[in-house]
Amino acid sequence: MIDIAGNILDIKSKLPSNVTLVAVSKTKPVSEILKAYDSGQRIFGENRVQELLAKRDLLPNDIEWHLIGHLQTNKAKYIVPFVSMIESVDSLKLLKTVNSEAAKISRTVRCLLQIHIASEETKFGFSPEELISILDSGEINDLQYVKVCGLMGMATYTSDTVRVRSEFRYLSDCYSLIKKRYFDADPLFSDISMGMSGDYTIAVEEGSTMVRLGSIIFGERK
Repeated sequence: MIDIAGNILDIKSKLPSNVTLVAVSKTKPVSEILKAYDSGQRIFGENRVQELLAKRDLLPNDIEWHLIGHLQTNKAKYIVPFVSMIESVDSLKLLKTVNSEAAKISRTVRCLLQIHIASEETKFGFSPEELISILDSGEINDLQYVKVCGLMGMATYTSDTVRVRSEFRYLSDCYSLIKKRYFDADPLFSDISMGMSGDYTIAVEEGSTMVRLGSIIFGERK
């Protein structure tokens, strides 16, 4: 029997006060999410729009939902009205789509820009060079209904902790560069979302302010 509430309380007791816990609830039933909620957890992450929509109306409305998986532009309209943060913005086209949908309802949506830091080609994200080019163009400044709050990245799925640490450090360095060059006067550009159940302690050591934890809370997915 998985002690979901106990797991959350244990993790929170070990996390620095500046690190936000996102409980990754993908594939998990409403009953298990409620156990986490009852322990005081309010921020949950889902990676599929359809699953998020199915769960949302069955759960308390003060939950802050984070979309942490790849988001197709044609599905952005379904989550823009309520999502607390889109952590996985991986193209300028997607950012513009979110802005356009949010403008229709006069709602500002918080977003993180995903940088590709892993060796796997299957992971999404900007290259740092691509992102810098976009920021240099000033196009993001014209998007009034999105608020860029930081960066997100996923390390290579490997037992090689040296590689994982190197990738997290690289993302942290990217954050420092982009913060200084483009968002130095913006206190809301303050998050580095990196670290999952298997590597979050390394991520925190390398500067993560937001960790996305699933299996360590809810148990392995079947």
